[in-house]
Amino acid sequence: MKLIKTTLLAIVLLLSVASCSKDAIEDQAADYSIDLTLAQQNDAQFANEVLVLINEHRTSIGLDTLVLGTAFSSAYAVDHTNYMIDLSQINHHNFNVRSAALESTGAHQVGENVAYGYNTAETVVNAWLNSQSHRDNIEGNYTHSGFGIKKCDESNTYYFTQLFYKL
Repeated sequence: MKLIKTTLLAIVLLLSVASCSKDAIEDQAADYSIDLTLAQQNDAQFANEVLVLINEHRTSIGLDTLVLGTAFSSAYAVDHTNYMIDLSQINHHNFNVRSAALESTGAHQVGENVAYGYNTAETVVNAWLNSQSHRDNIEGNYTHSGFGIKKCDESNTYYFTQLFYKL
């Protein structure tokens, strides 16, 4: 019996030592590399139209305009848009990863708007402005924005991810 207890204790200790440490988990999570060519999948013309309308709204209430962000921010936005298209639903799943990735490049705060089903920049921006949480992002203390706007081939429907961040 004592031998069994000693063996079980040894197995428990071995499993405890072999398990991932907190540092190992943090090191894995700190890798925010992403395929920057994803940014090329963004509908740049549509994104520019959205940014113009958002900046017109911001200036109308005395806020500075947003600058189009780097390929890094748009790659993360497109990656999330692709994820939503794969699920056929809009969501903010894994926003913490996108936020941490932008923070790793110097962003001090990050926000996100998502949508689907709109066919013009005017309709998606109006929908966001008529939703308090989306409006708060549009009017937030941000300096830059990255986009992931794509049309789903199967449903011919646009999906949108807009990341807001302050450098």
